[in-house]
Amino acid sequence: MKVNWKIALPLCVGLIGGAAIVQGLHAQTQSPVLYIVDISEVVNAEAFKAVSGRSNQAAGDRVKALGGRYVARTDSITAIDGTPPKRMIIIAFDSMEKAKAFQNDPSQKDIDANRMKNTKSRAFLAEGM
Repeated sequence: MKVNWKIALPLCVGLIGGAAIVQGLHAQTQSPVLYIVDISEVVNAEAFKAVSGRSNQAAGDRVKALGGRYVARTDSITAIDGTPPKRMIIIAFDSMEKAKAFQNDPSQKDIDANRMKNTKSRAFLAEGM
């Protein structure tokens, strides 16, 4: 049987290209993972300034280098129902693996240690839509 390369080659290229496109579309449908910090009270403001005193640009650059992007880093929160936190931090990641890698980064561990010592707060990961 003789192979007609004029037909087989474009067919193979099309199959490979189609598979790559489907893989790319699948990756786009993965839900983001949100790293959320809810600070209800700052108990030692002076010590917490080491973390909270960084500029938004410096904080954003550090988070970006670790694979995330800020959605919110604010103390301007309006309650709709209940008592709002004093400060809210939300960082989006493409995957749970990236969010956990961020959480385990030594610089983030230092920030979390400061936050836990000097605030009443909680942090958690939530899958987005």
